[in-house]
Amino acid sequence: METQNRTNFINALDYGFTPEASGIENRKALQKAVEEGGTIVISEPGTYKLAGTVYIGSYTSLLFANNTFIQKVNEEGWFSHVLLNKGALTKTYDTGIRIEHLHIIVNGMDIRKFEVEGLHGQLAFFYVKDLHITGFRCMDLGKWQYGIQICTFEDIIVKDVIIKGDKDGVHLRRGKRFLISEGIFDTYDDAVALNGHDYDVGNPELGWIEDGIVEKCQDLTHDGKCTDGYFCRMLAGAWVDWYPGIKLQKSDTVVANGRMYRVKADPDGKEYTSTICPSHEKGIKVIEGITWVVVQEDVTYTAGVRNVTFRDIYLHKPRTGFSIHFDNDRYSRSYYPGAEVPHQEQIMFDGIRVTHNQKAHLMEIGTPVDVINMVNSNIRNNTIYFHGNNAMEDYEETKINICGCIFNGVKQETLIENTVENKIVKVNYTGNMEM
Repeated sequence: METQNRTNFINALDYGFTPEASGIENRKALQKAVEEGGTIVISEPGTYKLAGTVYIGSYTSLLFANNTFIQKVNEEGWFSHVLLNKGALTKTYDTGIRIEHLHIIVNGMDIRKFEVEGLHGQLAFFYVKDLHITGFRCMDLGKWQYGIQICTFEDIIVKDVIIKGDKDGVHLRRGKRFLISEGIFDTYDDAVALNGHDYDVGNPELGWIEDGIVEKCQDLTHDGKCTDGYFCRMLAGAWVDWYPGIKLQKSDTVVANGRMYRVKADPDGKEYTSTICPSHEKGIKVIEGITWVVVQEDVTYTAGVRNVTFRDIYLHKPRTGFSIHFDNDRYSRSYYPGAEVPHQEQIMFDGIRVTHNQKAHLMEIGTPVDVINMVNSNIRNNTIYFHGNNAMEDYEETKINICGCIFNGVKQETLIENTVENKIVKVNYTGNMEM
């Protein structure tokens, strides 16, 4: 039985975890060491091959010495996760996990091979409390897997990370109380994602991401290449109870029999009509040609982001810095027509620095948001852009407070671009400067 009193101090070398061993041998050795719990130290510098996922439980710390690297290798098949918490497989909370100074080399081992539907981070944690990840490095992130993915969490810290490559750097799903700090990101896709909702293949569970701080981060230029995504994407969503004849598409969610179900399908734009209510308790079941996935039993009807502060963020890349929106395409329809409106709440921006000279949107907002507060920022000629996507008829009122900010090449009266019909945006300007 795992307890909070684990005090073991283990050198993984004593279990056969060495730079000279094969990836299969190292996976077995590190797993054996991790099973002891406590603090496991990888002390010998070098590159360690790893040929499979290592499963980590509660009250366990992995400490990597300087100049140690974990390289994914294909010795017995492709695999997704370098580390996955044990409770992810049973939806049981793990607590008290520490990962320090882990540097992974993806080595082309970039695949969505789901052990948990929707979970595909190189480091993946699902149902976790009191998680600390510090000093993480990955310089060759691929197109399919996130660097760090955490879903259904409480009290997490991700600090001092450098992530470069194609897919999202740090990707959070539903949870509360978090800190992302001192991150350097050079990613084609999002540096940070706070996605309460997402595609059917990208979200193990749905809900709210709340009470967090993202601070002291840099969004680099990705070697001047054309790029996608944002510094931070915030995805909202809402859905309805199942009813006979409901029209559905890929990624739609319904509530039925005290559970939430999602439609798993190809992104072909096909519409389905459901007349038989899903009722299976777990896993996947095909009914009337619709592939239903059980998502979760703690039912909620909305998802999004609230009570989050961004501070001391440097935006070097000429792209939209922050996006708060719904998906509405062949991959995902975040907001089901007629669903409860998910109000994004209390988003704070403090010390945002735009360093590039290209005109771009600092923020793109396509959901109802109650209050946005921006202070002590230099946004150059970037603007705040409100847009709709036919997801709902009323995007409601948004209040914006802008204080102590510097604008270059844009005036206060042109800072806000509102293209949403009947949308009301009330702005309060205090102590700003136009250059």
